[in-house]
Amino acid sequence: MSAVRVLPLSSANYEVHHLHREDRAWVEKNCYVDVWIEAIHALGLDPTAMLAFTVGLDFEGDQWAFFKPPHRDLSQLYGIDVFELNVWRGDILAHAQHHAREGKLVFTEADAFWMPDTSATDYRRQHTKSTIVINAIDDENQRLGYFHNAGYHELKGEDFAHLFRVGYPHDPAFLPLFAEYARVDRIERLPIQKLATVSIDLLRAHVARLPLVNPIRRFAAQFPQDVAWLQNEGLPLYHGYAFATLRQLGANFELAAIYLDWLSTNGESGLGDAQVAFSEISSGAKALVLKTARAVNAKKTVDFAPLLEEMAGAWDRGMECLRGRLR
Repeated sequence: MSAVRVLPLSSANYEVHHLHREDRAWVEKNCYVDVWIEAIHALGLDPTAMLAFTVGLDFEGDQWAFFKPPHRDLSQLYGIDVFELNVWRGDILAHAQHHAREGKLVFTEADAFWMPDTSATDYRRQHTKSTIVINAIDDENQRLGYFHNAGYHELKGEDFAHLFRVGYPHDPAFLPLFAEYARVDRIERLPIQKLATVSIDLLRAHVARLPLVNPIRRFAAQFPQDVAWLQNEGLPLYHGYAFATLRQLGANFELAAIYLDWLSTNGESGLGDAQVAFSEISSGAKALVLKTARAVNAKKTVDFAPLLEEMAGAWDRGMECLRGRLR
């Protein structure tokens, strides 16, 4: 089949969105929100407008929610429609070629073991599920152009063959990974003031459904038990725990603070106190990552309560500000 491409991109000269700048506290957030940031950016739209959902982050007991942009928000802000892709052939490559040919971006889970952009972590080291967005496919030359984490990348050859199981014998036990496609043929490029108006209306809806109890205080009540358990398990397990908890908490609220700054820049007043509070939560989570790693490694008791209480107080102040501003 011929090569197909949705957007005319090259990894050699692709410029990432400022949300992924190296000076960010959390350059990579999570695999799903990261690819949406870059896909929306590559479409010539501003992904900052979609970040209203970050205010609603909740603690689920074993992890902080894996925060994602709701599809309804993407539709209202940009005219992007997202649907689940039924991989009924059992072959994601064939489906991705079809939808890319029709101008759709395909989001799919993939194994980071075969993705060279993860050379510092997973590439050829460990099998880890992540999310990519397929933009360009050349199956004849086994090349792929894709969004992943904080950028746009390309892979080829053996990595392509393993990622898509090209040449594998049929395995009836293999189950296709979850996938979606995004229709971008009805994109709306709203003027900035209209975009901000739509976005703050979405923020109002998300604020109306905030967690009923301060989630950082719930997390703080459990955290000492988690640390004691991790001290018996060791650093390898801690890294997974930190990604599911502290990184999600910190990255989410860094995005929330940046989002409120964007709204303020575009004419929305009264959000400064919330922006400062959310920045404090992000900074506190960053400090906790390092302090907790040292505590787990040294197996020493550390009192995290003062820092966690500061973060919980920041959550209260930030949400009080938003409720007052948006009521």
